[in-house]
Amino acid sequence: MIGTPRVHHRVTDSTNERAKELADAGALHGTLVTADEQEAGRGRQGRVWTAPAGSAVLMSVILRDLDERHALLPLAAAVAVCEACGSDLAPQVKWPNDVWIDRRKVAGILIEGRPQEGWAVLGIGLNVTTDSFPPELADIATSLRLAGHETTPAAVLPDLLAALNRWIDARPEAVLKAWRSRDALRGKRVRWPGGRGTADGIDDSGGLLVRTDDGHVTLDAGEVHLLR
Repeated sequence: MIGTPRVHHRVTDSTNERAKELADAGALHGTLVTADEQEAGRGRQGRVWTAPAGSAVLMSVILRDLDERHALLPLAAAVAVCEACGSDLAPQVKWPNDVWIDRRKVAGILIEGRPQEGWAVLGIGLNVTTDSFPPELADIATSLRLAGHETTPAAVLPDLLAALNRWIDARPEAVLKAWRSRDALRGKRVRWPGGRGTADGIDDSGGLLVRTDDGHVTLDAGEVHLLR
């Protein structure tokens, strides 16, 4: 079961760093690391993840015995986060695994690990009670509270762990169907360092399909931005 044993820190640099240390030392599958506050939390593309103390779910879980289903781990994790946010908020996924509410980021996912050693660390940051964000984030970030759902990180965590337990072990076709139903980019104009086009869903490996003037391209990694 994901979530036991659990190691909790009042303050740490990064739950992913602590979880990787535990994985190196042989910690069991499902071991959970949480924190009230991170001093050096990271998101994708090397970005800093910050949150006021006690305002977010900050967690990392150790996953072992990875098989072919875990090629879709980023997608499965994103679906689980959407479920934990609640269907009434209509959360969506911005490829590959940022969770949006009303086109603002409420959660991010960072997966790190050593496949050759059979483990990965799944890190999730979910804004829950944040009331405001710095000016540079005010138009692109949100929290469950700002979206109208009053709850606490402690209340959200069990729902998130239960959803992760379901979706990480779900069949690939179920993960793909659930992710596609929450696709925030399909039909939208997007750009990336190599070009621009219209997002057209994902293929069965989780790659983003994009229609361009020259046909279709598939993006296997990286980041795309909405054209406004």
